[in-house]
Amino acid sequence: MQDPVSDRHSNQQSDNSWLFELGKTIGLSIVLALSIRTFVAEARWIPSGSMEPTLHGTPNQWEADKIIVDKLSYNFSTPQRGDVVVFSPTEELQKEQYEDAFIKRIIGLPGDKVELIGGKVYINGKPLQEGYLASGQATSTEVCASAPIQPFLSTPQTIPPGSYLVLGDNRGSSYDSRCWGVVPRGNIIGRAVLRFWPLNKVGGIDKAPLYNPEELPQEKTKAE
Repeated sequence: MQDPVSDRHSNQQSDNSWLFELGKTIGLSIVLALSIRTFVAEARWIPSGSMEPTLHGTPNQWEADKIIVDKLSYNFSTPQRGDVVVFSPTEELQKEQYEDAFIKRIIGLPGDKVELIGGKVYINGKPLQEGYLASGQATSTEVCASAPIQPFLSTPQTIPPGSYLVLGDNRGSSYDSRCWGVVPRGNIIGRAVLRFWPLNKVGGIDKAPLYNPEELPQEKTKAE
């Protein structure tokens, strides 16, 4: 006949083992979740209307579009014109006390000469066809009235190596590269690839090809 004390000891060991295994599972899940968020992908919501009509933004996160940001693919490829990217504030934005990440669309690549003419973006002397803009949207530096420095695109600019010019799709209400300058490659967190909320809009961010290859301005390989 077994000693009742031994039975209690055995049951206690079994309970401790179960709790230990549960703790390991929870711990591993947390590590995996943090690793995925740090290196692979993360969910974000859009707090402003600067990317309308592509992405709906509002300070109320339950009414705003929610997206998945791919943080992995740029380890194997370079950002492309038209990509919607999330990036940490540049030095100029930090001087203005901005701390939260921004979301904009890449318009100018390293080596591109970018200028604004008649409300349109010109890249290397050729107008960029931007079908993602709302009808009648003009691109100017008038939105930069609050900027503490002269608007970056008030004169033609050549994008330096390793940097990108970004603009919001809502050109009349977006504080972007027109005002404060370019985004260094190291500031780019990742590319917005999927909208998962609201449910009736689930899918890719840009479902149709953005540019006609025949109309795409020729990309330069080095800064002028």
